[in-house]
Amino acid sequence: MTDAAATAARAVSLKLDEHTKARIKRLAVARQRTSHWLMREAITQYVDREEKREAFRQDTLKAWEEYRATGLHVTAEEAEAWLAQLEEGKDIDPPPCHV
Repeated sequence: MTDAAATAARAVSLKLDEHTKARIKRLAVARQRTSHWLMREAITQYVDREEKREAFRQDTLKAWEEYRATGLHVTAEEAEAWLAQLEEGKDIDPPPCHV
């Protein structure tokens, strides 16, 4: 697939109630954008945010399974102390995991 084919826009039908359509139109006028631009931007931002949430969820599940398998962890106090030092600008390694 070429780059042009991968980014080619295709029409999609979306049904909205009249109240929502009116809100989008008012916002589009206020922002000097088209309703189409606002809807595309909203969908893009939503998908970006939800992809990040899903990646975080998957990372969390993986970490939980790793903990269940190994028992390795750091305590909340150890993590907080490490984060406090990072916040102070110190570039230090995370605390070692233990059982």
